Amino acid sequence: MMNYETRFPEAGDVAVLDEEPRQRNRRRIIIGAAIVLVVGILIAWGMSHRKAEQAAVAAAAANGKSMPTVTVIVPGRQTIQRVISATGSLAARREMPVGVAGEGGMVTRVLVEPGQWVSAGQVLATIDRDVQVQQANSLAAQINVARADARIAQSELDRSQALVARGFISKADIDRKTATRDSANARVRVAQAQLAEAQARTGRLDIRAPAAGLVLTRAIEPGQVVSSGSGVLFRLAKGGEMELLAQLSENDLAATHAGVRAAVTPVGSAQAFNGEVWQVSPVIDPQTRQGIARIALSYNAALRPGGFAAARIVSGSQEAPQLPESAVQSDEKGNFVYVVEKGDKIARRSVTVGEVNEEGVAISTGLTGTEHVVLSAGGFLNPGETVKPVLQKSVR
Repeated sequence: MMNYETRFPEAGDVAVLDEEPRQRNRRRIIIGAAIVLVVGILIAWGMSHRKAEQAAVAAAAANGKSMPTVTVIVPGRQTIQRVISATGSLAARREMPVGVAGEGGMVTRVLVEPGQWVSAGQVLATIDRDVQVQQANSLAAQINVARADARIAQSELDRSQALVARGFISKADIDRKTATRDSANARVRVAQAQLAEAQARTGRLDIRAPAAGLVLTRAIEPGQVVSSGSGVLFRLAKGGEMELLAQLSENDLAATHAGVRAAVTPVGSAQAFNGEVWQVSPVIDPQTRQGIARIALSYNAALRPGGFAAARIVSGSQEAPQLPESAVQSDEKGNFVYVVEKGDKIARRSVTVGEVNEEGVAISTGLTGTEHVVLSAGGFLNPGETVKPVLQKSVR
């Protein structure tokens, strides 16, 4: 059954219903377009930012390639000792050659060996003295004879003087007896002098040390016949003191004076012995253009006369910057270093080189010690070039 009250849509209502979906679609399109636009803007910004970063990285890389990194040091100033190196031969500071002082004869005993210490006057060797002893005994007997004659002469003189007052003896007889007494006394003194001379000659038969020291060599054996022409029989080092005869050039000799310290190292030994220059040669060898500095050393068994040794002589000191050898370069213009100045620019600095030792090179002029000096790789740099300096605190 139809309900006539039911209302059917009219034409105007249908138009309204169709309009609503179209509006919703339009809004969806607008919102989607806005989202797409925003996303596009974000993507474009990201790409541009990435390109900027890549450009910055590329620029940094390019700058890094054009600015080399160098190590620099600030040398400062320090006290640098001037050390002179020299070589030479070891010797006894005061060598005492000992030979026969007397008549000589056959050697009966040798009492010392090389390496022994002896005192002043000590007997080193004895020589047969049988003949000399007999001569001395003969002279001693002559003294006794002369003394007996002198006593007889004195007695006769005393008796004669007692008879002068009685007139039995003349004045002339007294004078003769006085002369006889004086002659007898003189003969006693002559005999005594002859005995003393013989004893002295006998004493000189013993070969004795002239002073305390160390026996270095021995050239005498028992049974050997020696005389004043036999040459040196013993060599002694007075007090055992040694020295090094260091050969120095003219320049080094001029910078050395008595009293400076030295360290001496014998060949074959790692031990250094402290010494002191006690004499500088007043002459220069015209052939070698060298002179000798004599370095006094205390006795040590490792210091053997005739051996070879090296010496380091400290001849003075100076206050100056010191650089490793790698920092100092040279060309036809002279010695120079590279320093890093303001703006990290490389600059060439001419220098004068002073003392060179195992610790480095002293710079006499050209640096104050506050500069940033390129430590190495200076041969690959050019003045005016920009670098990246890296400070090294110590070069030792």
